[in-house]
Amino acid sequence: MKKLIFSALVLVQLIMISLEGASGQVLSENTFKLGRTLSLIDAYYVDTVNINTLTEKAIVAMLMSLDPHSSYISAKDVREMNEPLLGNFEGIGIQFNILHDSIVVVEPIKNGPAEKVGIKAGDRIVKINDENVAGINISTEGVRSRLMGPKGTKVDVTVYRKGQSQLFYFTITRDRIPINSLDAAYMLNPETAYFKFNKFAATTEKEFIEKLTAMPVKSIKNVIIDLRGNPGGYMLAAVALANHFLDGEKLVVFMEGRKTPREEFKSNGKGLLTNCNLVVLTDENSASASEIFAGAIQDWDRGVIMGRRTFGKGLVQNGFYLNDGSQIRLTIARYFTPTGRSIQSPYNEGYQKYIENFLRRFRNGETLSADSIKFIDSLKCSTLVTRRTVYGGGGIMPDVFVSEDTTYYSEYYAGLIRRSVFNSFALEYSDKNREKIMKTYKDFEDFKKKFTFSDEDIRWFIKMGEEAGVKYNESQFRISHDHILKVLKALVANNYWQTTEYFRIYNEGDRVIEKALMLLANPAEYKKILGYQN
Repeated sequence: MKKLIFSALVLVQLIMISLEGASGQVLSENTFKLGRTLSLIDAYYVDTVNINTLTEKAIVAMLMSLDPHSSYISAKDVREMNEPLLGNFEGIGIQFNILHDSIVVVEPIKNGPAEKVGIKAGDRIVKINDENVAGINISTEGVRSRLMGPKGTKVDVTVYRKGQSQLFYFTITRDRIPINSLDAAYMLNPETAYFKFNKFAATTEKEFIEKLTAMPVKSIKNVIIDLRGNPGGYMLAAVALANHFLDGEKLVVFMEGRKTPREEFKSNGKGLLTNCNLVVLTDENSASASEIFAGAIQDWDRGVIMGRRTFGKGLVQNGFYLNDGSQIRLTIARYFTPTGRSIQSPYNEGYQKYIENFLRRFRNGETLSADSIKFIDSLKCSTLVTRRTVYGGGGIMPDVFVSEDTTYYSEYYAGLIRRSVFNSFALEYSDKNREKIMKTYKDFEDFKKKFTFSDEDIRWFIKMGEEAGVKYNESQFRISHDHILKVLKALVANNYWQTTEYFRIYNEGDRVIEKALMLLANPAEYKKILGYQN
């Protein structure tokens, strides 16, 4: 009981920290009220109640009533939530998938512990520390919990390798394994570099510089930064990336809250790409740090934002730990772009309405036409160089709108996605044909140019769909045919190479990238959009 009341006290103490200066007497009464309520439920309620669960539900409900992004994270989930943003985890360093109830190594991470001891793509892990893990319906989380662990600790794995009669035994010393935030980096043409980020993490700038310096930097005249589907992450990582495109000391973002004094974050004029033409790709799933980057580029008339309106998350969260290792991420301030725009979508009608307003974008045709997007004149701002009109109050509106591509969409295709048929087929195909692919194609370029699926392969894919519960539809398959084969080819490439190679195939025919390339090939139009007169 004492522990229970203490948990409630810690929660309210957290609120006290964020409400410094409020009446101590009122907070003290509320502290007692929460603890007393929980103790009464535990002592007298008619049925048995899980007090821990009830406490967590109360915290979640309390935070949800504040704003959409204040949240509670259980102790179990804190580390998993933080790892992607920290840019690393500790383990053996493999990408794996579960195929027919066995753990298949898709790829050992380069220079990671598993690769160093000789683990290869295609290996099947059958035992971990003498525990049988094949044929037991093991989950992905079950694999992760057995293979991950503190740096320097050891784990024994037993591996079956196709074509070999004996099993292989490895002792692997766990180490820190990088989690990449940069999915792809390559030259779209001799003058245009392309970078796709899946998040903004502590390692983002380092990854960017490593990939950039491996390119012919002196030849780069244009850059495309792809932030579509990027939910954000560390604000400072977005500032660091923006720094490479803004010359001089320019404001990138500032934040301010009731108890958080205004704090400004600026570029330092030492960026590597301050003179190139720039196009930033966004969509409705670009959020938070993605919007900070896009907003700064737009406000300084530095580059063209292209695609669709971003999500609209402009609230700053700070993490506060509770006594059991769980964490409350409490909104403490708002982000503002250099012109003073708030990018946060309205949430005054509550969490449910906030989510409904976002989903309404799809129903009212916003992803297909910019005409359905309405902005309030009172939220109008002017950019800082050419004085173009931009708006706050709900995401970053692109300078060039490009509608969602629905030409390949069919219910049959959607069913295959929902049932994970694409990934299952690509994994099985890659596992079955690994040796053949490696012998047939000398490198990725050769694979990209020459590889095609046979009619037999396509029938196999359709059969897998049927077995997964997706009924074959000839007319709908024809609609989605080319896109289906492109996705499958990209997934197979990813099983043999890296995510960059996946996107080099998947991005072929991408309408937004093609439009960006057309714009960059027309300097006069590029300048006109940004408000610069010849």
